[in-house]
Amino acid sequence: MTRSELIERVAQQYPQLTYRDAVKVVETVFGEITEALARGSRVELRGFGIFEAVSRKKRLARNPRTGESVEVEAKRLPRFKAGKGLRDRVNLTGAVGGGRPL
Repeated sequence: MTRSELIERVAQQYPQLTYRDAVKVVETVFGEITEALARGSRVELRGFGIFEAVSRKKRLARNPRTGESVEVEAKRLPRFKAGKGLRDRVNLTGAVGGGRPL
């Protein structure tokens, strides 16, 4: 599902919202998650999962083409860990298991 498909879905499920309002809702949620991660905060959505920024240390890596050692700078990366409710739902409706659609 793309961002625009999500916006369409929100607009369809809540007919009292205009399409522009649905765009604002989706953009606000993504924006707040992004800002929280940028501040170093953790975002926990119960039943869905946890978004957090993790730090990677500076390290020495190898260029696979040349074999030359390359220094990779320290950085922070976003990480998502699925919650139990999401994991259970995915396993219930997975391609192998069948089940009801979301």
